[in-house]
Amino acid sequence: MIVWVNGAFGSGKSTLVEELRPRWPEALVYDPEMVGYVLREIVEVPTGDFQDLRLWRRQVADLAVGLVAEYQRPVLVPMTLVDPGYVGEIFGALKDAGIEVHHFFLKVSPEVLAKRIDGRSFFPDDPGRDEQNRRWCKSRIAACTAAADTLPSDTVFLDGELTPRELADDVLARVGAYPGR
Repeated sequence: MIVWVNGAFGSGKSTLVEELRPRWPEALVYDPEMVGYVLREIVEVPTGDFQDLRLWRRQVADLAVGLVAEYQRPVLVPMTLVDPGYVGEIFGALKDAGIEVHHFFLKVSPEVLAKRIDGRSFFPDDPGRDEQNRRWCKSRIAACTAAADTLPSDTVFLDGELTPRELADDVLARVGAYPGR
């Protein structure tokens, strides 16, 4: 099974997965951004967004399928994925491979998202790059929040302003993963 935790930048995807991980130790964590970072080292990304690379989408799906098939363990995926075509492409490949996909979307108000993004630092030794990253994330808020209306009908929407523990309790209950079982 794959548990895809989706939402805008700053919605709490990684925080939720960090909360789930110790409570669901058999689950693997797979961050598709790593695939994007590798591809950026090899090829040019004309739009600046590696999700626009068909190869990124294919590799994300293929690696997820491989992880489930090879290790027979659930896979947690914290990744913003809001383009309806890209969602269909990746989730379609997962479902075609016979993998159960639980798709969660963390809904958070634009004001809270902007505040969270402003409070983050990915490149503490490079303030210019840090600010550029924050600007890019904030520029995507409107598109990410609007995309909630285009996601698959089986998407579970969660209140991303709840505590990570509350969210993890909800996710674990919905996927039938109870600690110690």
